[in-house]
Amino acid sequence: MAIPSKWTLFAQRSARVAKDQVAAVLRMDPGYSHSPPKTLFAFKTQADIPQYVVGSDADIGGYSSAKLELDPQGHGRFFGEIRTEVRPQMQGKMRSGYAGFRNKMRPSLFGNVTDDLSLYKYLCLRVKAGGDPQTRNGYFVNIQTDGPIETDLWQHRLYLRGNGQWEDVLVPLHKFILTNSGEAVNSNMAMMSESIKSIGISLLGGNANIQGKFELGIDYIGATTDPNDLPSTTPTPTGESAPPTSQV
Repeated sequence: MAIPSKWTLFAQRSARVAKDQVAAVLRMDPGYSHSPPKTLFAFKTQADIPQYVVGSDADIGGYSSAKLELDPQGHGRFFGEIRTEVRPQMQGKMRSGYAGFRNKMRPSLFGNVTDDLSLYKYLCLRVKAGGDPQTRNGYFVNIQTDGPIETDLWQHRLYLRGNGQWEDVLVPLHKFILTNSGEAVNSNMAMMSESIKSIGISLLGGNANIQGKFELGIDYIGATTDPNDLPSTTPTPTGESAPPTSQV
């Protein structure tokens, strides 16, 4: 399958923004209350993968590694190795043991595309944890909004069964914690859920001394209000049906 050109993606995003603006006007109607589940990011085709940026502590002097690719079954595969040591010249200057990915910024005719989740209660993800067992408890979900401070990040632990099977996980949006540069921020500010720029997943092993090879299968990231009504996605492979939804 050919990967769409930058201009094609630009036009698609611009059309999406126009559609979302119409939907926003409808939501202003007091009689409008319909918020169907929606898929925000899918990991289904080779064309989806370049829409994300991947990084690790190796970018600034560590030894961790990370990649995001499409597996043979047509799902995202985030994998690599978490290591907590750093290069000699960076001793005492940085914290290591992290890897992550997020969607890239999405320019359009109307500016960067953002997602309005103000009428939704949960961020939902279909994932499958593999790799070394000790790495399966170190995942976090990260949300960046169109707020005034670029380094602010809303974060929540991603609790997984970690049994190597697909699972649906719901994270209440109101439970995300504001962080900056990896530290929790003591603030009563609410998340700007009507203007979300990026969503990603990270594995943080430094503070907990988590090391080893990691692997996380990713089917989609979406939003819903009803835990029993999830975004419509391509079924998981035969014999790998997702277990009941878990909430955190």
